[in-house]
Formats: sequence, C-alpha cells, structure tokens
Amino acid sequence: MKTRSGKAMTKLFHDLPLPETPEGNEQARREAAARVRAYQRRALRGVWYLVAFLGVSLAVQQWFSHLPDFPPSARQLLGLPPSPKMISGLLIVYSFSALILILGRMTTGNGAFSGLPHVGYLVVFYLFYHVAHALDDNFHAVLAAGITILSLESYHVWTWNQERIRQEKQHIIRLDRMREWKKG
Repeated sequence: MKTRSGKAMTKLFHDLPLPETPEGNEQARREAAARVRAYQRRALRGVWYLVAFLGVSLAVQQWFSHLPDFPPSARQLLGLPPSPKMISGLLIVYSFSALILILGRMTTGNGAFSGLPHVGYLVVFYLFYHVAHALDDNFHAVLAAGITILSLESYHVWTWNQERIRQEKQHIIRLDRMREWKKG
C-alpha cells in the first residue's frame, strides 16, 4: 500500500491480534503469503534498473559515436552545448545528491525507491556529453556514477523488502502455531 506521496506504508501485521476462527487463520495466512511474494518481486526492482542502465550504457558505447551530428540549423537553434567541465560538475553534484538522498532513505527506514528516474538522468548525461563531443572521454565517469547510485539504491530496496519478508514469515509462523494449538 502506498501513501499519496508514493512512500510505502507498512503495517506491522505481527502486532495484530490473531484470527479466532480456522477460516480467518487460513485467510490471514494466504494474505501474508501474498505479501511475501509481493515483497520478493519488489526486492528485485533495483537489480532490474541496474541491468537496464548497463544495457543502455552498452548501447551508448556502441552506437552513439555513429550518430550523425545535429544539422547547423538545429545547432544554431539550440545554441552552444555546455562545456564538458560544466557537465562533469553537474554529474558530480547529481551523484552526491542522489547518494545523500538514498542514504537518507536508508537511515530513516523509508522504503521509497527511485531507480527509473536515476536511469533517465544518467542517460541525459550521456546525451549532454555526446552533444558536447566529449562522450568518449567521459563515458566511464557516467558509467561509474550510474553503477554506484543504482547499486546503492538496489541494496537499499533489497534490504528494506527482506526485512518486510522476515516480518511476514514470522507472522505466518505465529498463525501456524495458533492453528496447531487450536487443533491440539
């Protein structure tokens, strides 16, 4: 479940009272198992975005050098591209900002995840360097920044979801014990 701001809300199901009836117990167990499966899928999101970024990076390395330059009329309309130093400065600021935001979410226990926007921003840096005719010299800088940001984001989302899976499995164990106790 998500709030309006997109932040994930977690209910502590292990703190709720256990169901009184066998049917309620089985229903609660099915719901907890469904939540475990959902958390397992979410835990892999970061890896998929990292793989997507690496795929885009491979395509950029292979094909961007073969793309034609903008026609003179388009260059005149767009103006001069930013200098490679300016783009590099922005890449540094973006990287540190992204890392600080991720670390902030990790320390507060917030399960929010923003992998896809990071992939988009990093692709824009590839485009800026391409337009500035400096992609060959700066490709590895964007690649390193992307791997660092997306790896940390992936680690965060994986650990956050693993903790929720652990809690749900403990809840399932409590439900199973209650069922066995009522039978016995």
